[in-house]
Amino acid sequence: MAAIDTNLKLPRNLYLEVTNRCNLKCKACILYRGSWESARDVALGEVVRIADQLPRLERIALHGIGEPLLNADLAAMIRHLKNRKAFVFFNSNGILLDEKRQDELIDAGLDELRISLDAANQQDYEAMRNSDRFAQIISNLRSFVNRMRQLQVTRPALSLWYLGTRENINALPEFVRLAADIGVTQVYLQRLVYFHDDDGYGLATSEKTLVASDVSVRQRVEQGQDLAKQLGVQFNASGLTSPLESVQTDTRSRDPWKGCFRPTTLMYITANGNVLPCCISPFSTSDYASIILGNVFETSLKEIWLGSKYRAFRKSHQTATPPKSCRGCGNLWSL
Repeated sequence: MAAIDTNLKLPRNLYLEVTNRCNLKCKACILYRGSWESARDVALGEVVRIADQLPRLERIALHGIGEPLLNADLAAMIRHLKNRKAFVFFNSNGILLDEKRQDELIDAGLDELRISLDAANQQDYEAMRNSDRFAQIISNLRSFVNRMRQLQVTRPALSLWYLGTRENINALPEFVRLAADIGVTQVYLQRLVYFHDDDGYGLATSEKTLVASDVSVRQRVEQGQDLAKQLGVQFNASGLTSPLESVQTDTRSRDPWKGCFRPTTLMYITANGNVLPCCISPFSTSDYASIILGNVFETSLKEIWLGSKYRAFRKSHQTATPPKSCRGCGNLWSL
């Protein structure tokens, strides 16, 4: 068995990629260049065995790379995890969110559903996501909001996510207005993550990222904030910052990644069982082997979490030269 540090408690937060298959090929996603791993769905029994190794589990995301609604066992997974009293959520592109799945998610007790949309109209959606399904997704969302009102339920909490780039930032206010029109009261601006040790792919390049020093970027974010207040929409940023702070390219902290809590509080498991430090890591470095800290189908979670690879990762993380996957956090993208 690998050397362990018994002082660190097992994580309370888990990201579990229930599938790495997807029905889209978005230009900012790693699948656009090709998956790191072979296509696979996680089985219900595997979710049970993984979760049962974490006695203090409080929060679990059933997503990673891929579309969770493609996994036929998703509702059963949610139901099991809710029986464990965990907070359960996932990101979806919304294409498969028909009435049957809406009822399944509500009945299973899903706490939060995040819809990654990235556009306010079909033209921009196709430019970002290579798909003509924009109208279908909006229809699904309107139907879901109406269904929840009919049933008088407040869960799952719905939010719309906007991956901001230089190409689509001008439409951010329109996106906020669309959310309000649908009846979704939470909008998130997400910063583009890209390889900083490679030329990148699709839209995932440094040239496409938002820069706060760009006057037009700041103006659009500020307009989005002002409009959200007027329409009663909460306008947030992913990570630990506000929308304006999230697009900063400079930082007061010389080594901002040192403040990241993920290496000691959460674990990310891929559909093939590989344990990664966080959900950002597969998008931030082209050296995939460097972020694999173990495999849950080969070794127990406890041995991986307390083992030598994770210990070395945590130690390096607290230096001026952290692991490759962490070197851009807080500078190239928001923590």
